[in-house]
Amino acid sequence: MIAIVDYRAGNLTSVRLALEHLGLPAHVTREPREIAAAERVIFPGVGAAGSAMKNLAELGLSEVLRGVVERGTPFLGICLGTQVIFEHSEEDGGVDCLSIVPGRVRKFTPSDPLCKIPQMGWNTIDLRGTHPLFEGIENESEFYFVHSYYPVPSDLSYIFAETEYAGARFASVIAKGNLAATQFHPERSGRLGLRLLENFSKWDGSC
Repeated sequence: MIAIVDYRAGNLTSVRLALEHLGLPAHVTREPREIAAAERVIFPGVGAAGSAMKNLAELGLSEVLRGVVERGTPFLGICLGTQVIFEHSEEDGGVDCLSIVPGRVRKFTPSDPLCKIPQMGWNTIDLRGTHPLFEGIENESEFYFVHSYYPVPSDLSYIFAETEYAGARFASVIAKGNLAATQFHPERSGRLGLRLLENFSKWDGSC
């Protein structure tokens, strides 16, 4: 069973429907025991870092999510669910996050006034190697992004793919051990996004 983390925000329905389309068993839950016991965990996100961290704390999920990663459970973060696994975000005046991945989250500051923030639309990813989540997905494939902030890992070994926007080349896929996270939305990325989610359902957390 795949647990989809419900922290009172996020694109929960679209992730659930994408998994249902693939015939994959998934359960939207905010119950710590269910998330801790799940075979795989997806941490989706739409919203702001400040409210996300507040909700995680109130629901008792911060330590649960850290424990999921520490135990080796296959874990997939999506968009805001990628950003809050870092140590700190510039959003909402500065927010301390889960500190699962070393690094920070920064706001796009384009020098071109015509460059739109948030980035909203399709963009390519530059893969650094091979990973079970990207089996059958070619380098420079396009995925759908919606974000104003981007992750900056202090440990470069976490960067699996990069994307360019607003004068920044940023980590669009984080992957190390049983943890993977995408700044883009696979559930909104058509055939290739579905392929990534299907690959996740088969991934044992090794790479």
